[in-house]
Amino acid sequence: MHREPSGGDVEALRDYIYHLERRIRELEAERAELRRELRRYRLEVDKLLSPPLIEAIVLSVLPDGRVVVKSSTGPNLVVTVSANVDPSKLTPGAYVALNQRGSMIVEVLPEREDPYVKAMEVIERPHVTFDDIGGLDEQKRELYEAVILPLTKPSLFREVGIEPPKGVLLYGPPGCGKTLLAKAVAAMSNATFIRVVGSEFVHKYVGEGARIVREVFKMARRKAPAIVFIDEIDAIAAKRIDIGTSGEREVQRTLMQLLAELDGFDPLGDVKVIAATNRIDILDPALLRPGRFDRLIYVPPPDEKGRYEIFRIHTRRMKLAPDVDLLQLAKMTEGATGADIKAIVMEAGYNAIRRGSKTVSMSDFIAAIDKVLRKRRRYQYDTQDYVENNMLQHSSEQNVMHI
Repeated sequence: MHREPSGGDVEALRDYIYHLERRIRELEAERAELRRELRRYRLEVDKLLSPPLIEAIVLSVLPDGRVVVKSSTGPNLVVTVSANVDPSKLTPGAYVALNQRGSMIVEVLPEREDPYVKAMEVIERPHVTFDDIGGLDEQKRELYEAVILPLTKPSLFREVGIEPPKGVLLYGPPGCGKTLLAKAVAAMSNATFIRVVGSEFVHKYVGEGARIVREVFKMARRKAPAIVFIDEIDAIAAKRIDIGTSGEREVQRTLMQLLAELDGFDPLGDVKVIAATNRIDILDPALLRPGRFDRLIYVPPPDEKGRYEIFRIHTRRMKLAPDVDLLQLAKMTEGATGADIKAIVMEAGYNAIRRGSKTVSMSDFIAAIDKVLRKRRRYQYDTQDYVENNMLQHSSEQNVMHI
């Protein structure tokens, strides 16, 4: 006997059908995701199995559309160009990728930067301004007029009809603020700041130093307005001699590349060069002529007013006792450099800590002056005696050889 389904059975069947439909949708979504993963893995397998491309540099473009390239594997090649490559990007010096089988240009590579040179760019600016440098008012003014003003207000020079200086050379005794002035310029200008020490241009491989110089100025021109600061430039810019070792000849080649970059066929444009040295007497005369370093700025030891300002700057965060007289301290430190004064202030703080005091007294400063300046004078005398003894020994050896 046939039984009509009850209402409960019909409801159960509807729930079951709904469950099956939902399960089908879930399985279809899962299948679509698995297909996407399969395509992704197939692409990865194709990349793993595809032959690597060869890097090359474009030398010239022929009238028939073919391109002469220098392959990274060695020889120069005349190759064809893929239809997917924009011909306008194939300029001399551009990096391209070649297919291994047909040596066809299949891609124009982005312009790259040497990581060694890229690391020379100063990203985080120093928190130093001209207000943080005591004295040196004339030097600050000349540096502002020669470097910062041409980059911030070039229209002034166009209206007057003159060209701004290309380079500035800071010279003077050590510890007088040459590097500190460069730090202030880096902080006060919105230009790209590239810092390099002269010894970083010196490499053991032939031509590597000249290449680094080219790459530094190439990056500066690309990121103009820019400032290139070369500290201790005497490491590569000593006077050239006819006879020397292979290492000295390599340094001279690096110097010649630097001279060409400063005043060669390629204009510097919005690129300014600041250099610093303690030994201007040993620099090559070709580097000092106008057109390369137009401004030679002497950074002397501070005078009494400058020493007072340096004391005031370095003690502005210190708790000073009422008996501290900065003017008297400036008079007592005749001949001290800015670095000496900073060391004196630090030593005075240590003296206060040793006494168990949170304020620095005048006696702490006097003891610090005696310690720091006495140590510096003793070092100068020891160095002078060492040099004189070496000269006497060298002279006696020459006399013995002559006999």
